[in-house]
Amino acid sequence: MIGDTQTFGNNGFRKRELVVTTTEQYPQHIMIEFVQDKCDLLNDKVVGQDVKVSINLRGREWVNPQGVTKYFNSIQGWRVEAGDASGMPPVPPADQFEPAGDFDDDEDDLPF
Repeated sequence: MIGDTQTFGNNGFRKRELVVTTTEQYPQHIMIEFVQDKCDLLNDKVVGQDVKVSINLRGREWVNPQGVTKYFNSIQGWRVEAGDASGMPPVPPADQFEPAGDFDDDEDDLPF
């Protein structure tokens, strides 16, 4: 789900919500907030597209008028990249790795 951008207050605070569904054995539906200029990161995304989202976990404390302290958490997104259905990061081609050198099993360079 990709929500519409919402604007709050006189200062024009903007917020947009994205719900992603994980691809594990028991899929989870996770709501991620994008705020201010990060709302625009969702403009070219479509429902059903595989994405990788970079997030920050946020928490805050609030004391209500009765003096009871409550805690709230939120997940804020700051980057959205196209992904693939495997959920695994892309593997670089084999020719980008240098071959391993010969190993000398006789040398013991451990400090203990």
